[in-house]
Amino acid sequence: MSKRQSPITPTVDFNADGVQHGFLNLPISVDDSAWGAVMVPVTVVKNGEGPTALLTAGNHGDEYEGITALLKLAATLKAEDVTGRVIIVPCFNTPAVTAGKRTSGLDGGNLNRCFPGDPDGSATEQIADYFTREMVPMADVVLDLHSGGRTLDILPYAASHVLDNKEQQAAALASAKTFGAPYAMIMFELDATHLFDTVCEDQGKVFVTTELGGGGTSTPYTVDIAERGVRNFLIHHGLIEGEPALPAKPQVYLDMPDASCYVQSEHSGLLELLVALGDEVTKGQPIARIYDVTRTGSAPVDYHAGRDGILMARRAPALAHIGDTLAVIADVVEGLDA
Repeated sequence: MSKRQSPITPTVDFNADGVQHGFLNLPISVDDSAWGAVMVPVTVVKNGEGPTALLTAGNHGDEYEGITALLKLAATLKAEDVTGRVIIVPCFNTPAVTAGKRTSGLDGGNLNRCFPGDPDGSATEQIADYFTREMVPMADVVLDLHSGGRTLDILPYAASHVLDNKEQQAAALASAKTFGAPYAMIMFELDATHLFDTVCEDQGKVFVTTELGGGGTSTPYTVDIAERGVRNFLIHHGLIEGEPALPAKPQVYLDMPDASCYVQSEHSGLLELLVALGDEVTKGQPIARIYDVTRTGSAPVDYHAGRDGILMARRAPALAHIGDTLAVIADVVEGLDA
């Protein structure tokens, strides 16, 4: 059965030239607002014919580098500086952003696990559906800015994925490199089925994602990477003029070939990381310990690296629970090829 039309309506005209600031309006009815709406902020900057870039952040509401960079861009980008169309959505999952949480403060939905969405589902599923059927088809290229949020701290990188379409994969990889983060990666997802990434890639779009720090905050360093990367992305795809600004140090290339990159906890307790972000590790090396906080005198449980590489992500909170990812290890490679 075909899905009904999305209940979301935009307050902007995506086809009009100039700069427009508005909302994607999703009707809701909740205890404190019987005839209310989720208002997802959106900016459209259009100038004549050309490619369309869809820029998103706040897919998870506690990942602040991308949100900050896109709010700043939406307030400053001028139509005369653009060739084509730039659609900016700084607070993709607005109820999560306003709650300061990874997931929606309205329905608990994790937007990046809800695609392709459902117009008859929860508010989060309805947002996913609108982007799947309305927003992504408008775009030629998509940049979705992430960082580690409150529970992870991650080396700043831009990433693409292994795709069946090698021409599409090569275009995404070139775009990820030109984003200009200190690291660039071909990323392995534990389960990509319901990701925004997969919806975009399945529609043939050039898609780039990032991880730009974490810990539930941002720093001048990580926000600068995000701002510079967004500008590089737009330059690379011909939407604004200029030359990409690449890192002062040579970019480091990373590869995540399989699930052995992830170290996940089988215990709950106090986490001690034995290596720092960016440190080299060898297969079998102890990299983390979990201490039982319910009793004294118990030996900690050691967790070991499943492969050689560098520690590219770690759990940020010291309290860990069974099932949490404690660390992620990536291979350092000389180059990345599609």
